[in-house]
Amino acid sequence: MFLIREIMYCKPGQVRPMVEKFTAMSKLGEKVGMPRMRVMTDFCAEQYWTVVAEMEVTDLGTFEKMMSSPPGSEQDMKKFEEIMKGYHDLVDHGRREIHKIE
Repeated sequence: MFLIREIMYCKPGQVRPMVEKFTAMSKLGEKVGMPRMRVMTDFCAEQYWTVVAEMEVTDLGTFEKMMSSPPGSEQDMKKFEEIMKGYHDLVDHGRREIHKIE
């Protein structure tokens, strides 16, 4: 089992819109069979305005397949695009961490 963690360092005042995007994406993702995402904001972190979204996958092949050809219909993919439209305007930079759950 692996934990995939998407860490976004938002621009000041842009945390809430990013949380709303990740929350909406998680709901749509669950509908099409993707793992549930847990969305967190910093209480005390390395940097202010941090948003973390994480999910668990059974193996990295599953994650790679999910990223290269996400599950769901063409209409679902359009909804994903609509949800994430403009997210670059909210984020200064980000990174992905992948951890093996022991």
